[in-house]
Amino acid sequence: MMSAPSSYRITPEVPPSYYEKLFDFIYSQYLLAQKQRFTNITRETTDHGDKLSYVVTDMQGKQLLGVEVKSGTPFELKINPIEPGVSQTAIEEAKQDVLIAMQIFSQNARSATVYFAWREGEEIVPEAYTKPEKSFNRFFLETQILFFVVFIIFGTAIFIVISVAFPSAFWIAPLILIGIQFFFVFYSNRFIARSADWQITQANPIIHFLEYYLPVSAKNDFNKTYPRETLIAIKKEIYDEIIAKQGQVDAVSAQQIFLKHRVPCELENLKAKKINVYELVKNVADRFRFPMPKVVVSNTMVPNAAASGPSPSRGLVLITTGLLVHLEEDEIVSVLGHEFGHLKGRDPLILYGLVSAEFLFRFYVLLPLFPLLFSSFLFFAYFWAVMVVIFFIAKFFEARADLVSAIMVGNPEVLAGSLEKIGFQRLLYERTPSFRIQEWLGLDPHPPIYFRVDRLEKLSPEKIRHPLIQSIKDVVRGFFATLKG
Repeated sequence: MMSAPSSYRITPEVPPSYYEKLFDFIYSQYLLAQKQRFTNITRETTDHGDKLSYVVTDMQGKQLLGVEVKSGTPFELKINPIEPGVSQTAIEEAKQDVLIAMQIFSQNARSATVYFAWREGEEIVPEAYTKPEKSFNRFFLETQILFFVVFIIFGTAIFIVISVAFPSAFWIAPLILIGIQFFFVFYSNRFIARSADWQITQANPIIHFLEYYLPVSAKNDFNKTYPRETLIAIKKEIYDEIIAKQGQVDAVSAQQIFLKHRVPCELENLKAKKINVYELVKNVADRFRFPMPKVVVSNTMVPNAAASGPSPSRGLVLITTGLLVHLEEDEIVSVLGHEFGHLKGRDPLILYGLVSAEFLFRFYVLLPLFPLLFSSFLFFAYFWAVMVVIFFIAKFFEARADLVSAIMVGNPEVLAGSLEKIGFQRLLYERTPSFRIQEWLGLDPHPPIYFRVDRLEKLSPEKIRHPLIQSIKDVVRGFFATLKG
């Protein structure tokens, strides 16, 4: 039986002036570079814009799908099955090919883009163009569970010191360390809030963005010609002359300021955007029937978000400017729903309890019974195995957060699209079976992106009664399905 044709509309992140270069990139750098997967590749220019056509084949060279991409706002993507019985997975991967190519190009374009971001209401505009990311933010944004891993390593070091300096207190040290760790977990929301750049309140709820896309080939020359001080001055003037007087930034007025500072600027390469962050978070909090958490923004272009705190009433949500820039508002809401899922499940406390239980078991049970284990290479093997198990269990909670977002916010396909945007590089690597297994067994609490996207796109939220139990089943099934190939 022949599968039905599929149609999609995709809006590139780059401005229309980049569309021709985008088509060049998809054609020459993505499709022609993978001739083992794509055949009959043609590109043509019509009165209605550019068009790409190609055929997707399997590993044996059998033609599976005919694909057509047309430029426009948005782009139009059509996928027509050629072979009867083509799987939905093959169709989904064909769609992801176009998304991945667009995101790779967009990432290259972002490296040649000047960003201005500021919170409405601030008196002094902090420099954000070349500011290095705060180490604590980068550490926390990767995954909260790394916070616990550091304590495990730190705890091992403490025991070595105590065993030498205070032998009689050796067996009390674990409880002291667990108490210290609990203090950090319980007040993690305060630590994260202090490390962020801006606090979002009802009085000052808006973040403004201005993006200037440079010609990719001109990036290095631009940075040499226009130093950081010039860009800071432009940002300050945009804030004082436009934001403070008009309440928002518009591209035409911003262009005049660029030209005033003798910076060539094409209007079509300027993109202005403002987001009411407080309103977005409040919307999600209301759906969960939670009190409004503290909201902070980290001014880094890494697209991410994190939730912290021991309970919803003591919750904190951290969002990066990268997430606000790269995603649309409905996509941001879906990601926030995922983070509120962690707060709803009190996942930070659960992970703390899991790591603490292993910690106490190791020193109160294993150490007395098998002391040689801790003085040999076997300890490193044991420690690695424990970390793999803990991170695999953490995948249950990440998968549950996806389900909770789908149930409480709705539109699981929007969250799937957000994951495709944020994790496009991993999606590309996950085409390799060995990398998929590595993703399942690696020290990352998140399940593979392909698994999360496929699961969300097939999801019927109204049928989910026990999100955690369902997530455990799905994760285990997904892992064994990968092992089977």
